[in-house]
Amino acid sequence: MGSKKVVKKLNKKNIHLRLVKKEKQKEKKEQLEQKIRFGRVKRILILSAILIFLLVALATGYIYIVDNYTITTIYVEGNIHYTNEEIIAMVMDGKYTDNSLFLSWKYRDKGIDDIPFVQTMDVIVEAKDTVRIKVYEKAIAGYVAYLGRYIYFDKDGIVVETSEESTPGIPQVTGLTFSHVILHEPLPVENQEVFEDILNITQLLEKYSLPVDKIYFSPDYQVTLIFGEARVAMGGSDDIDEKIMGLQYMLPSLEGKKGTLDMREYTEDTKMISFEPD
Repeated sequence: MGSKKVVKKLNKKNIHLRLVKKEKQKEKKEQLEQKIRFGRVKRILILSAILIFLLVALATGYIYIVDNYTITTIYVEGNIHYTNEEIIAMVMDGKYTDNSLFLSWKYRDKGIDDIPFVQTMDVIVEAKDTVRIKVYEKAIAGYVAYLGRYIYFDKDGIVVETSEESTPGIPQVTGLTFSHVILHEPLPVENQEVFEDILNITQLLEKYSLPVDKIYFSPDYQVTLIFGEARVAMGGSDDIDEKIMGLQYMLPSLEGKKGTLDMREYTEDTKMISFEPD
């Protein structure tokens, strides 16, 4: 009988120990879960604080950039075919292009080269509020009218552009005959050397600021310059430099007149000219 009582007492003690152990395990588990929850809350709070800080920093940076990098001054140089306003509209097309930082990033290490009549354009940010646009137009010697369009060619007679509009400052060349026009190929005229004469004439006219409207070539390539309703017969390409240099002093007297100024026999020594009114 005594031995049975001892066994029962031992069993009760073991049960109590197991209960105590389970309670401690439960308490540890709750403490661990509490630490995990606390850690999660702490991480969320830290991440939220970092996010708020970043948002505030971004907002502050955005406001600073908008207030301090807005473009107010734009210089445009080298353009003939397009006006300053047209060039600015091409460069500053799109969102945020009135901001010098964005514009600097947009055109970093590259120009703009997909515009008719323009070889390329460089966009230079000179200051936070100042931009300079350098336009490099295609080297155009003149243009001819063909099938309702204006065909622009370079010094070698290569067709570089076609347009429905004429460009002030670029002379129209008349008298040349050709049967077709292909972009980026030479105008198919009989005498390709005529383009050297055209380039020379246009450069001289530009040098002496003579605003010619048309350059006419006769079938035997005699040159006539047309200024409004006044014509200037220059003859062949020989001594054309001296003739155009002398023309700069005679042109003002032709203003408002209709007729032909004959400079075919003009030289620096003889200065032989005559005027025949219409």
